[in-house]
Amino acid sequence: MVTTRAVGRKLRQTFGISAAKMAVRIEHSWRLKIPLVLILLALIGGMWWWGFDFGQFLSGFNRSEVAEARARLEADRDQLKEDNARLRARTTELESDLGVARGAQSTLSQQTLELQNENAQIKEELAVLQQLFSDSGKQGAISIQRLSAERTSERAYRYSLLIVRGGKPTDEFSGRLTMQANLMDKNGPQTIDLPAGQPDGGLALQLKFKYYQRVEGTISVPPGSQLKSLQATVLEQGQAGPRATRSLNLS
Repeated sequence: MVTTRAVGRKLRQTFGISAAKMAVRIEHSWRLKIPLVLILLALIGGMWWWGFDFGQFLSGFNRSEVAEARARLEADRDQLKEDNARLRARTTELESDLGVARGAQSTLSQQTLELQNENAQIKEELAVLQQLFSDSGKQGAISIQRLSAERTSERAYRYSLLIVRGGKPTDEFSGRLTMQANLMDKNGPQTIDLPAGQPDGGLALQLKFKYYQRVEGTISVPPGSQLKSLQATVLEQGQAGPRATRSLNLS
């Protein structure tokens, strides 16, 4: 029988190596290595993640608190968006109401001005009737009522007057109105005769009425000049002398 010592002795003699240096290697299957590697990587990743959270916790950073704060901020943001939308809608509504109020105010102002003008005309007509009544015994008497002039631009004045015929006339009065405007500018006094000086307004100065006639028009003046006085004269057709005269001083 061959003993173990004899086999070892034989191997040492044949290969020249020591039996102590001999080792047996066992090959493991790759199907076993892959799960072990995955498990090892998972353990390493979990330890790293836990260590990261723990480090943040130690440094004062709390992920849950940050998440809660973010949730609160998002809720506040949504609430502010709703409030902003509501305020914009309210602003639009108020602007619409303001526009309506301004339109109503403008309409009321216009109506007030029209009523004031109508009131002035009624007063003027009342004055005419009073004049006609007082002059009922003066057959055919002519008078000039309410002569006025006001500046409307740098180059123009607007005049207005009322011519009244007293008594109980049965026919119409025919004639014309002449006016003399006395101006003052840097070159001294100037005079403008109407309609001779401004024939464009001659048609407005023609008179034809039975009881009264309102006359309005515009006097063109040089820039920088100022109207100092205005004189109006009523002339009857076929008569040489004036039937009525009235002056207005603006200085």
